[in-house]
Amino acid sequence: MTAAWIDTHCHLDAAEFGTLGQADAMRLAARDMGVRHCVIPAVEAANWDTVRTLAQRWGDSYCLGIHPLYVPQASDADLQALQVQIAQHRDDPRLVAVGEIGLDFFVPALCTPVLREKQERFYCAQLQMAAHANLPVVLHVRRSADRLLKHLRALRPAAGWRGIAHAFNGSAVQAQAFVALGFKLGFGGALTFERALQLRRLAQSLPLDAIVLETDAPDIPPHWLYATAQARQSGATQAHNTPAEIPRIAHVLAQLRGIELEELQAAVWRNAQSALPKLASLT
Repeated sequence: MTAAWIDTHCHLDAAEFGTLGQADAMRLAARDMGVRHCVIPAVEAANWDTVRTLAQRWGDSYCLGIHPLYVPQASDADLQALQVQIAQHRDDPRLVAVGEIGLDFFVPALCTPVLREKQERFYCAQLQMAAHANLPVVLHVRRSADRLLKHLRALRPAAGWRGIAHAFNGSAVQAQAFVALGFKLGFGGALTFERALQLRRLAQSLPLDAIVLETDAPDIPPHWLYATAQARQSGATQAHNTPAEIPRIAHVLAQLRGIELEELQAAVWRNAQSALPKLASLT
């Protein structure tokens, strides 16, 4: 295999990437850096067609789902529409998962009793859709790992789960629980910060076959792109994360684990294909 990487989670339809021509240039720049493939998750009904179109345009893949941050404005009709979309496109080789779905108990506005209940209802409904369609899931995990795990156990299909716990930042015990259920854990720019001691210890100690790489572009920039609050007050702008950062993030992870970059590269390809099996026919 020639030098190549996969970004298992990047929102390339985000407004931060500008016009379609600018997004094309960004994706081409990532490819020039060796990022062969990107997985583009959806966040709401309004971008389901967009992520599918971009995946086809660039030879990448996509997921369909309703993100917990978009649950407040989502309706039951959106859940019904998602079920129709999954049934219609389940045989599309580029539809690799249901996602991004999950629970967010970090944002205060989402933590009212009403919205916690709605988040969990939407999450469970989408898990059931994934199980019925025999698709993996891409999970949003933000101060919600234990509740996510509870529902995964309760709704576990006979064949088990596959998928990715995106931007994982939980405990070692929670990490082991996700892995035991069939998930890989997504690591990205956050592990490049020396102060992220717990996350870096986890990235070092997990079995190598539990890890995939991601950017969450345009969010979660690595330390070399991050503008501190003081810098922003002085006029600096926050640079947007892009898939082109994957090789440099990988270099940090390889150093943390004390392994050769080539070993990490081969492992994260295998792990991504294990988590999202349709990738094997695309990459």
